[in-house]
Amino acid sequence: MEMSQDDDNMEEYPTEIHDYLTAFEKSLGSVDEMLKTMMSVSRSELLQKLDPLEQAKLDLVSVYTLNSMFWVYLATQGINPKEHPVKQELERIRTYMNKVKEIADKKKASKLDKGAASRFVKNALWEPKAENEHTSKTPAKGKKRQRD
Repeated sequence: MEMSQDDDNMEEYPTEIHDYLTAFEKSLGSVDEMLKTMMSVSRSELLQKLDPLEQAKLDLVSVYTLNSMFWVYLATQGINPKEHPVKQELERIRTYMNKVKEIADKKKASKLDKGAASRFVKNALWEPKAENEHTSKTPAKGKKRQRD
């Protein structure tokens, strides 16, 4: 009976972490595909197609991804990334990402059309009409009139 290479690899690490390693391998494949896609277009060509806010987002995501990959590299080398300057760099990048998000949210926020809002409120408010006040009164639905 021949053992496949997968069977050999299964014996090299605890079986409890097999699912984690499989998920990690799948994630690495996804990162590889994204990097290939991103590298297929020149940076200057890509930036020409984006507005300044989108350019900032792209730059921040790129630098955050590189630093995150370095974080993982440090961890695989037995270095605690929490005690490395990369941690402060990731926090700094997150601060800028939050600033860009605030700017994008403000840009998305709808602007108030004061004239339309004024007309809406005016039409929504009930104004009694003096000449028809007595003739337009009808009993409320669902209530019966009491007869004497």
